[in-house]
Amino acid sequence: MSYTLAVFDLDGTILDTLEDLRDSLNVALRQWDCPARSLEEVRRFVGNGIRRLIERAVPEGTDEALTEQIYQTFMPYYQTHYDIKTRPYDGIVELVDRLREAGVQCAVVSNKADPVVSALCRQYFPGCFALSVGERPGVRRKPAPDAVNAVLEELNVPKEQAVYIGDSEVDLATAQNVGMDVISVTWGFRDKAFLQSRGATVFAADPREVYRLVTGVQTEFEKSSLNS
Repeated sequence: MSYTLAVFDLDGTILDTLEDLRDSLNVALRQWDCPARSLEEVRRFVGNGIRRLIERAVPEGTDEALTEQIYQTFMPYYQTHYDIKTRPYDGIVELVDRLREAGVQCAVVSNKADPVVSALCRQYFPGCFALSVGERPGVRRKPAPDAVNAVLEELNVPKEQAVYIGDSEVDLATAQNVGMDVISVTWGFRDKAFLQSRGATVFAADPREVYRLVTGVQTEFEKSSLNS
């Protein structure tokens, strides 16, 4: 089938943000004499927002007060260092452009802080998304359906005409909680085998496959936009 709205996750789906997250996390951990974390450890920790990232990264048994101090150190540092190594995945900018040309609205829903989500979308995808929504006070973060439901309501799109596109088990659960279809991409922070173990059944290995699954039409992207 084809859809009229594509709702994208951000980290691990349209932007590779992992190195900036790791670097900022390690600045905060080291400041409070905690061991640094590797890129692969951070890959496992992300997906449920910054607070959960910090809680997973601190040493086992760390008390709540120190966890909060590390969180408060991380946030202002990351807000000024979120775009040092971050970049769009190959072919994503063209994918969003092609979807919009095909009449598909595009939006972003992320567990990253809302000001950073807005800034990243403006920087890397200017004018491309009808809405971008990050973590906000009073709105439950994914996998709760609240933010996606708000996007559907504001854009006046029935959930049956929308698809969620993400790279993690959180995205799968989010789509399930909304009651909408989901496409799991395999270039992000979780591999295909892991996603299958969490119930994923529809996969895209590159942006061309996302385009086909969203529109029902096969297309070729510029070779320079893909390394696949």
